[in-house]
Amino acid sequence: MRALKVPLKQAEKWKKYILVNDIIDKEHHYVKDKEFIYFPIKREFTIIRSKELSFIDKEFNKSVRKGTLKESLEKSLTSEEMAFVKTAHDIIGSIAILEIPKDLEKRGKVIAETLLKVNPQIKTVLKKAATHEGVFRTQKMDYLAGEKTKETIYRENNVRLKFNVEKVYFSVRLSNERKRIMQLVKPNEEILVMFSGCAPYPIVLAKNTAAKRILGIEINPDGHAYGLENIKLNKIKNVDLICDDVHRILPQLRKESPNLVFDRILMPLPKTANEFLDDALLVSKKGTIIHFYDFLKIGKFNEAIEKIDEACKKQRLRYKILETVKCGQHAPYVYRICVDFKIL
Repeated sequence: MRALKVPLKQAEKWKKYILVNDIIDKEHHYVKDKEFIYFPIKREFTIIRSKELSFIDKEFNKSVRKGTLKESLEKSLTSEEMAFVKTAHDIIGSIAILEIPKDLEKRGKVIAETLLKVNPQIKTVLKKAATHEGVFRTQKMDYLAGEKTKETIYRENNVRLKFNVEKVYFSVRLSNERKRIMQLVKPNEEILVMFSGCAPYPIVLAKNTAAKRILGIEINPDGHAYGLENIKLNKIKNVDLICDDVHRILPQLRKESPNLVFDRILMPLPKTANEFLDDALLVSKKGTIIHFYDFLKIGKFNEAIEKIDEACKKQRLRYKILETVKCGQHAPYVYRICVDFKIL
């Protein structure tokens, strides 16, 4: 049957297009290889300004509707147990992360194995065993079913990121925020990413913008090691990573290079980023744009601006608030926000 041949890097864009326009054939499974994905389609259409796409003949396997996780679990769990089930879960690469309530701990394996059957793209199912904690902001995970691994490769914004979900803090929910920042970056900017983790922000910015140089600082040795690996994985040339404490290393770097300043500074550590505002201002200049993240309740977003105001007054710096953006819900009535501000 007819297929739309698409480079993997454009897969999501064209999948959405053929879904919205009712072109994809939902009766068959798509297939892919190392370079391309092949979508089964009902009909050909006019392709404008893209020489990388083409229509070819391809064999596809029939789709078999397996139902939702909730529908499938109703066959295995009692109505009383179903009342406690939380079907929402995060998918990071080939790993699904579930939240299993205490009342269902003994049924965790059944829930995990059912999820594997419902979604064949998932190869491993883990469960949250603790909250994010410690200086490294990591979260303990317990294995439930599938391939016994906690390492995966996750794709977003034209990049691939490899990491261990238990050893490195990472949020798939910040994909759109990383895209937002990337769309703000101007050519030849020098950028600092505090708390860079396995380097999602540095690599997304390096891959999708004309930034001159990006420096990432991460205190977690595991996160730093994966960041270095991800630089090679994505063939990045303009990113440098340092494994150290921001409080310690920035004053040292400034002492070694008195003129060290950045055009843009990212501070993606919502709970305690205000403790590092002095460090960010130390390497700022007139025109520097800082992205300050915080967790705040609805109606109290102004508290983030108060923290910025206090830090800037202390350094006798003038600033201008550019925008306050909600980047996702952290808890009931609590949001992760980002305040973009500019040094004047």
